[in-house]
Amino acid sequence: MTEKYRHLYVVIEHEDGKPVPVSLEMLGEARRLMDGFNRKYRSDEKVVAVVLGHNTRKLCEELIFFGADAVIYSDSKEFEHARNLVDTKVISEIAKDRELASKFSEATDFVKPRYMFFAADNIGRQLSSTVLAELESGLASDINKLVIEDLEIKHEHKTKGQGLMYEKTLEMYRPDFSGFLWTTILCLDNRNPAIAREYHPQACSIIPGVFAPIERDTSRRGIVVDHQPSFSERDLKVRVIGRKIVKSAVDFDSHKAIVSFGRGVKESPEENVRLVAQLAEQLEGEVGVSLPISKKPFAVSEATNSKYMIPDRVVGTSGRKVAPLLYVAVGISGAMQHIVGMKESSFVVAINPDENAPIKDECDIFIKGRMEDVIPVLLEELQKQKPAIRAK
Repeated sequence: MTEKYRHLYVVIEHEDGKPVPVSLEMLGEARRLMDGFNRKYRSDEKVVAVVLGHNTRKLCEELIFFGADAVIYSDSKEFEHARNLVDTKVISEIAKDRELASKFSEATDFVKPRYMFFAADNIGRQLSSTVLAELESGLASDINKLVIEDLEIKHEHKTKGQGLMYEKTLEMYRPDFSGFLWTTILCLDNRNPAIAREYHPQACSIIPGVFAPIERDTSRRGIVVDHQPSFSERDLKVRVIGRKIVKSAVDFDSHKAIVSFGRGVKESPEENVRLVAQLAEQLEGEVGVSLPISKKPFAVSEATNSKYMIPDRVVGTSGRKVAPLLYVAVGISGAMQHIVGMKESSFVVAINPDENAPIKDECDIFIKGRMEDVIPVLLEELQKQKPAIRAK
């Protein structure tokens, strides 16, 4: 007899048939988790990619090369552009479809997936919440670490105060609002007879850039299952009549250097932001900020506010992931959310008066000092070195 909750479903996002990076990252982590799961529990549960698209079937083969055991593909012109109402309906139907699951595994008692992954981006954050509302289960958002474990839980309401074993529980970790402590989120059934209820799938949205995709392997084989969607007039009441890709106002990609600043500018914010901008100019780089700066925490001129303290400049999980040759972190403590955004930089310099700041463990050179003292010295030295650099 099979269990009624089985497999890990990964909802794939793509642009014109090409998977966005976070989709391959989620598949990679799903593959690692389920390989360990199947060894530990002597099972044969699958990594299942869910794809909504139009004339993008070739993508299904790529997803198998990147770790999927099976791909459920729903093809319709209605999927040319993401629409939450339509996508929520179809993904929810796929997740509950026993016949689809029977195409790639024994599914006698299948009810819903055991686990489910979405991207923690503009599309995935909304889609995950509406799908899980339809599936009547819980959701953890912005996750950057995952573990499957058997846990003994004692809870006043969930277990009526008794210590009970929850097998195959997905532990979902995310940094708290400080960025330095971990919060563990669990989606647990109610085992208290008075409020008994099961919650599956255990689901989360995953921060882009956290997990690595597995290496593409063209020898991998899997199953592609076709799903035929159907729509009512109500489903299609929202239509996309035009679409325009708006590029970010800040061009990090064409610069070899990025100088980012954080709350360390607080002693003289206007003057210190000006120093950071001068350093970026000397390095022919761009200016980035940590997330708190985009909330405009300091009293500065409107010109500084509108140019530098904006969401488009945020580096980290709530903003952009960058990989310049040189990354300079000025007055940034080193919260996990920021580190994720800049950890692929080739060379990192940190300027901070606190030698115990976490950023120290993430940089190649750590300069202990106040930015007000350090940056003017760097600017002076850069000015001296420029003639020699140009001569080369």
